[in-house]
Amino acid sequence: MTKKLILDVDTGTDDAVAIMLAALHDDLELVGCTTVNGNTSVENCTENTLKVLDYIGMPKIPVHQGLTRPIARQDFPEPRKEGDQGSRIHGPKLPLPDTSLKAKSNNAVEYLIETFRNATDEIALVPVGPLSNIAAALALDPDFVKNVPEVVIMGGSHGWGNRTAAAEFNIWADPEAAAMVFGAGFRKVTMVPLDATYQAALCTAHADALEAHGTPAGKAAATFLKHRIASYDSIQPLPTKGYAPIHDALAVAALIAPEVIDTKFLHVDVETVGTLTVGRTVIDTQVRTEAFRRKPANCHVAFGANRDLFFSFLNSAFSPKA
Repeated sequence: MTKKLILDVDTGTDDAVAIMLAALHDDLELVGCTTVNGNTSVENCTENTLKVLDYIGMPKIPVHQGLTRPIARQDFPEPRKEGDQGSRIHGPKLPLPDTSLKAKSNNAVEYLIETFRNATDEIALVPVGPLSNIAAALALDPDFVKNVPEVVIMGGSHGWGNRTAAAEFNIWADPEAAAMVFGAGFRKVTMVPLDATYQAALCTAHADALEAHGTPAGKAAATFLKHRIASYDSIQPLPTKGYAPIHDALAVAALIAPEVIDTKFLHVDVETVGTLTVGRTVIDTQVRTEAFRRKPANCHVAFGANRDLFFSFLNSAFSPKA
């Protein structure tokens, strides 16, 4: 039985692989994509998403454009600048053929509210960018939280950050939105943070194997992975050089098989006021502090990941279909 999902994306290189995995894996049905400002402007994110879907032969999956900025911070985050770390990893536009596909006329927040309100089957919501669209849906529809059966978030970290010393980019980019989402009371929330995605990092040999399939998805994924490896080695090297994470695709893989990640059920808060720590996901893994004793667990936090199993899902989805 396939599992339905909606992806909320800020499409750069890892979002693109997540979209292809969600659209092509036999155990998943990608109902739609919503876009949000993040890796690049929301307009670029929308165009990138449409290009990916067109390139892999899935043009009927709808795309809905969402928020252009965070829900509370007028000028935060600052726009990506050419040559900065995020721009070098993603770039404003993906190197794929142009497309004539267009986004749907109704915006992302409206689409999310209406789709989950009218759903007859369970649909997982998988946000892999800043959580602005999800927070807006919560604010506009009091029933949204009970209409969504499962949320899988790529974002946050416990051990380190990638935007600041304390914060991962997706949470840092709209911390008030993230705080709303983690505090909303969804039935099931899973967070796939940097702690897990770095453990599932892939190398050039993985890219070569995907490229050897000769499919559009295999070739595109190989291109994105090799670019990410070069970028990480240059500006953000992992302990083992020659590897790069595909953060967002791991969150999608967790829907295919939850055992691809190792989780603990804990309480997660988001720092919204700290001068040095804004955007940090605060997790008391020992449950020792009095403040956290009073707060029930609200999130399944991934601290580990199975690289081989993760790659097997990509390899299967991007191989030629019989």
